[in-house]
Amino acid sequence: MAAVGDVLSQQALNRATLHRQLLLDRSPRSAADTIEHLVGMQAQAPNAPYVGLWSRLRDFRAEELAGLITRRQAVRTSLMRATVHLVTARDALALRPLVQPVLVRGFSGQAFNRDIAGLDTDALLAAGRELLTERPRTRAELGPLLAERFPGRNATSLAYAVSYLVPLVQVPPRGIWGASGPAAWTPTEAWLGRPLAPDHSAESLVLRYLRAFGPASVKDIQAWSGLTRLREVTGRLGAKLRAFRDEHGRELLDLPDAPRPDPETVAPPRFLPEYDNLLLSYADRTRVNPDGRPVPLYPGNGGIFGTVLVDGLFRATWAITRDGDRATLTVTPFRRLSTSDSTAVAEEGARLLDFATADADRRDVTLAAPNES
Repeated sequence: MAAVGDVLSQQALNRATLHRQLLLDRSPRSAADTIEHLVGMQAQAPNAPYVGLWSRLRDFRAEELAGLITRRQAVRTSLMRATVHLVTARDALALRPLVQPVLVRGFSGQAFNRDIAGLDTDALLAAGRELLTERPRTRAELGPLLAERFPGRNATSLAYAVSYLVPLVQVPPRGIWGASGPAAWTPTEAWLGRPLAPDHSAESLVLRYLRAFGPASVKDIQAWSGLTRLREVTGRLGAKLRAFRDEHGRELLDLPDAPRPDPETVAPPRFLPEYDNLLLSYADRTRVNPDGRPVPLYPGNGGIFGTVLVDGLFRATWAITRDGDRATLTVTPFRRLSTSDSTAVAEEGARLLDFATADADRRDVTLAAPNES
């Protein structure tokens, strides 16, 4: 790897990140191409990726992503950081073997793991795979069936062991905009009709992360992926990486030809869904969250809460409420916005309402008083 070069200001780092994340200008890419470019989208809240794609793409329609999921071209599955991500079918098969140690480590630290101590884990996972191949089941359905085969063991712990350690996907209608369904799981290979592809290297994953999230430190890459000892991996990449430093002297890695826009590039307001990876995928989040504010992780299906970027920074939250045929989007900034920023946020919020509440007869955007706590 080349010697450390230029210093990147916080503003330069912010604009480079927004560009990679398709948040400076909406992209004409397809939903599938975007999901692969982003190396998946955080999807514990099933509807969240729809808002994330709407904020990044021109003319995105919910039907495009729903079609990918129903046609089994995209799936929701546990991957980076042992959390549920929306990925293409190709990435589901390629990435799971690489991050399997993350899932194993995540399960080993839980009480569920202690409950199954001494059990034949291979036999348990084989039984779970058989039952979930038979038909998709929720953990609540799977647990009692496993307990019949492994008497004296906690049913919930047995189900969690299978859902962590066996590569599984959640099946529709869960994850379909405008629909609902339980979190029912089935083996990835059975759903996609293809085996896992354990030839995706850690080196490739690092390069893909930098293409979507860089410039970044090794700690950032580890925070996003959940993998460890990636300094060894970046060392092997040599001339494929270029080194910078941030304003505090910390090393940042990047692809030599990656775009790094002018720091003065205008960053329009953007509405992000809950759990968006932009705010969660760094050890040092100050490039987009300079105040270190906790990122709200709302429970539920998603699509009605989130965060707002103003001038590229986390400066507000948003929420949609319904009262009969009326939909209201309320934006709550952390400090008073300028008149021009308030206008731009309201206009972007109105566009979000058009997308997220197309069935409403009336739509209103409200800017609440600043929440300066």
